[in-house]
Amino acid sequence: MKIERFEDIKAWQEARVLVKMIYNATRSDRDFTGDYRFREQIQGASVSIMSNIAEGFSRRTTKEFVQFLFIAKGSVAEVQSQLYVALDQSYINGEKFDEFYSQSDEVARLISGFISYVLNKDKPHEPQERNKLKQLNELNKPEMLKEPK
Repeated sequence: MKIERFEDIKAWQEARVLVKMIYNATRSDRDFTGDYRFREQIQGASVSIMSNIAEGFSRRTTKEFVQFLFIAKGSVAEVQSQLYVALDQSYINGEKFDEFYSQSDEVARLISGFISYVLNKDKPHEPQERNKLKQLNELNKPEMLKEPK
């Protein structure tokens, strides 16, 4: 599948699922809803994942895109850390923690994979392709281009 819009990126799609999970949790627990600062922080960090993937996609260079993907991955770690706070404050139970953490891990894994893809998409991957490239390089050496005597 060709990626034509940021919405086509699997990591963005799964980050969206995580955001929905976080928002549902922050609305459902009375203590969670009363802890305004923490609630806004975990919501903001989860939204940041989606936003950075989308913003990076709109950048002109691979380097910029990858930079935004790394920022998104950092936001995943921020959410994961905040999930421990939510668990320790009994805003979520162990089962919810595991569910949210698993989803955030999936998002991190997808972002990491996408970073690798973006960085390597223009490089030959298969040994056969590398061999073809090597053969072409051998043929284009200056001594090979000399006219026969």
